[in-house]
Amino acid sequence: MDGIDREILRLTQDGIGIEERPFLHAARTLGISEEEVVGRLERLRDAGVIRRFGTRINPRKAGFAANAMVVWSVPRDRAAAIGTAMAESPDVTHCYERRTVPGRWEYNLYTVLHCRDREAVLRKVGALSRATGAADYRIIISTEEFKRQPSGRIEPATGPGRGQ
Repeated sequence: MDGIDREILRLTQDGIGIEERPFLHAARTLGISEEEVVGRLERLRDAGVIRRFGTRINPRKAGFAANAMVVWSVPRDRAAAIGTAMAESPDVTHCYERRTVPGRWEYNLYTVLHCRDREAVLRKVGALSRATGAADYRIIISTEEFKRQPSGRIEPATGPGRGQ
């Protein structure tokens, strides 16, 4: 890894624009071609310096104001099958299993949905329940988004959709 690689990492670590030529800014800043930027990123990925290059969508900014975690209590021996079915739903962005706390918290399957409004959350959760037979659940709809700052502090997020 050389100085150009480090600069590419610095220029891309906080995200790239959603645009036709997302690496053009880095290329122009460094005085190299876009192809070289992409090639260097690929080499850094292949060498294990970069694990992945992904996209994070801000659901609120994309118009999904009703973001919900749904906790489900399902029989342990059916958790994998029900979880797989839920994870295959286009409405579910995350699905995972956790241990229960007997007598205190009996929910062992968790799903996350991003919808435009509360009514859509209720419809989609109802459809998941009917499709999987999982009838014992709670819906937790977010009311405010918090963002981790580079300093490690967590602060309320700003911008459209905050607090919905």
